[in-house]
Amino acid sequence: MKLVCSKANLLNGVQIVSKAVPNKTTMSILECILIDASKGVIKLTANDMELGIETTIEGDIVEQGVIAIDAKIFLEIVRKLPDSDITVETDSNYKMTITCEKAKFNIIGKSGEDFSYLPNIERQDSVIVSQFTLKEVVRQTIFSISDNDNNKLMTGELFDINGNILKVVSLDGHRISIRKIELKNYYEAKKVVVPGKTLNEVSKILSGDTDKDVNIFFTPKHIVFEFDNTTVVSRLIEGEYFKIDQMLSSDYETKVKINKKELLSCIDRATLLVKEGDKKPIIINITDGSMELKINSIIGSMNEDIDIEKQGKDLMIGFNPKFLIDALRVIDDEEIDIYLVNPKAPCFIKDADEKYIYLILPVNFTTVS
Repeated sequence: MKLVCSKANLLNGVQIVSKAVPNKTTMSILECILIDASKGVIKLTANDMELGIETTIEGDIVEQGVIAIDAKIFLEIVRKLPDSDITVETDSNYKMTITCEKAKFNIIGKSGEDFSYLPNIERQDSVIVSQFTLKEVVRQTIFSISDNDNNKLMTGELFDINGNILKVVSLDGHRISIRKIELKNYYEAKKVVVPGKTLNEVSKILSGDTDKDVNIFFTPKHIVFEFDNTTVVSRLIEGEYFKIDQMLSSDYETKVKINKKELLSCIDRATLLVKEGDKKPIIINITDGSMELKINSIIGSMNEDIDIEKQGKDLMIGFNPKFLIDALRVIDDEEIDIYLVNPKAPCFIKDADEKYIYLILPVNFTTVS
């Protein structure tokens, strides 16, 4: 095999597929990228058996061929070569020679025969979403998936399609994030749970362009994302997702309208007094026209008042400040509505149309004077 392509194209392609290379594996072939130039295009593939990514790059194929090459080493070599054309050549013993200007590397590859290609997924009836929308909806929900494998369903996000509405849900046992987006077309009802790792990696590759679309295909066991020159195939998480509608009460005793930026800045300042791993709650005291926020830690204490519009009862409640910050950071509205019931019940941050809903469980606290 012999290829010539620009450093920019090669590096971009290798970086995209490297996201599917596992950090730890007992199968050395999974640590490789497959370079396939046997069918008139240069195709790069990586696959960790749960997530597979394939992309095509532009370049000249001087001689056709296929080789599997260690992803980390290849990526680092390409990254550090001069910004010029790179020639990649292999011989019958899978020795690869990489040349760029005066730099020349020789590394040993593997036969492509042992490589696990992406599963052949039947593509029918794609759901179309703009790259911008998909990237945003992942950013606005991904922070509340669980990183604990004890409950596999919590490590993924629910994609619930109904007509022209896509609802994306994540939860970790302490909070729930929900985003609803309007699709351009109407679709049959579908519910799948997509691994958080897949969504994280897809959102990193997406350009976020409003004019570019992502085609999403579903099968009973897989989800496929197709965009630009890239295909991402992922296994779905099997099982029935939690019945979140039962957790979303519309009852409230207290409703607060508040400037989002002021509240976020205030909680951000308060966390200066909390060491990493220290679970100090922020205590919120809601009275007529005012919200007082207090935090008390080994380092010191802070309290601050913010003007609010309040309906209903006065209330004192405690929260993990990180959970509030995570939700507030991804809300674009200038003013937000917070709905509360009592110090033991979750609070809801949501807009009038319920395009976003963030549910956060309170924490117990002892009153600070």
